[in-house]
Amino acid sequence: MRQGTLKSGNQQLGRSPGGFGTKIHAVCDGLGNPVKSLLTPGQAHDIAQAESSLSGLPSEHVIADKGYDGIEVLRIIRDQGAQAVIPPRSNRLDQRDYDRELYRERNHIERLFAKLKQCRHPLR
Repeated sequence: MRQGTLKSGNQQLGRSPGGFGTKIHAVCDGLGNPVKSLLTPGQAHDIAQAESSLSGLPSEHVIADKGYDGIEVLRIIRDQGAQAVIPPRSNRLDQRDYDRELYRERNHIERLFAKLKQCRHPLR
């Protein structure tokens, strides 16, 4: 096998508007440390992985971007006893309130992904 060739198996590769690739879904704690991660094909939507990402993780608040603003996700968060800190999508009929100050803490997950991107190594 040549160096840089991919082995077949569960690699979660798929087509997306950006090309052929894989999506990483991650959950981090309040300090930005990774707690859980999932891989999906590139065309998978973020909200489809919300339940499996949040299951079994105790929390007081769940901070996420507008991509996770769905009735089912909000129900899952509420059922776990946590508060959803997710801004509503602009086309939502019932614009609900969220804690804007707490939402600023979402930068922890953005910094986690920035660190992951610094460590990636392209296949040769």
